[in-house]
Amino acid sequence: MANYTDIHGILIETVSSDPSDPVNGQVWYNSATQALKGFKVNTAGAWATGNNMNTGRENLAGAGTQTSALAFGGAPSNKDETESYNGTSWTEVADLNTARNGLAGAGASNTAALAFGGEPTTANTETWNGSGWTEVGDLNTERQYLAGAGANNTAVIAFGGYDGSVYAISETWNGSSWSEVADLNTGRQYVGVGGIGTSTAAVCCAGVAAPGNTAVVESWNGTAWTEVADLSAGGANACCGTQTAGLVFMLNGTNVTESWNGSAWTSRATMNTARGNGAGAGTQAAGLGFAGNQSPKQQTEEFTFPVETTATFTVS
Repeated sequence: MANYTDIHGILIETVSSDPSDPVNGQVWYNSATQALKGFKVNTAGAWATGNNMNTGRENLAGAGTQTSALAFGGAPSNKDETESYNGTSWTEVADLNTARNGLAGAGASNTAALAFGGEPTTANTETWNGSGWTEVGDLNTERQYLAGAGANNTAVIAFGGYDGSVYAISETWNGSSWSEVADLNTGRQYVGVGGIGTSTAAVCCAGVAAPGNTAVVESWNGTAWTEVADLSAGGANACCGTQTAGLVFMLNGTNVTESWNGSAWTSRATMNTARGNGAGAGTQAAGLGFAGNQSPKQQTEEFTFPVETTATFTVS
């Protein structure tokens, strides 16, 4: 059996303070605290339970980051409530002008977001400035259960959706109006809520197609959609991140989490509560999942990837 020296090429160091940038598996003795310590990296990541939302809901939209998120709309009863998240707690802020569920959202933070589409079937679009919603130019095609992606509220792509039939339609938003662009290869609804990517570099993840769930994933380059590696399962989901570092969770109403590196999906730590029809925000390294169809529909979880831990060993 290999010993520590065989693996790392050095003996356990004695140091007066913990190293600032340890590597996975490194062990050292801190002479100041008289403690034997080690460092490990959990490449599966981890979900931690956060504070509940004020209003339980599902089929809502989300935008922003793990420490600056916005949640708006939802069901049941076509909600107009908006809540802002600061990394610790949710606060109710100004309502949407049009109450709805099954809408999509995009935006960089809890001070800049875009809400569009939804049920009852609408093309309505609203922009958020940190204190209130303002109605702006409508989508060209009204629909519900669509998806969106965008790094801010002035450059967004909307795709998929439903209005009696499943749509493959895509539209881009330039801050004042929507323009139709190339369709998805596979039309679908209940696409990733929260969005992966930007208006010129997005990912469309799984969803519900005709006649059932699809695990097909497509990548957008600003001009066209291209099919890439499938998810492990089809169905509704929430997501966040970028075109080369994405995260999908609540996949088909489960606690499954998968990460995307631009070419392949990898299984990661499962959520604490299995659920569907919730929303996401943030990045692959710092994701946020909230609400959903699991009672009381207010639950929040924060994802960290990877998880780095310094442990103190007990010796005698």
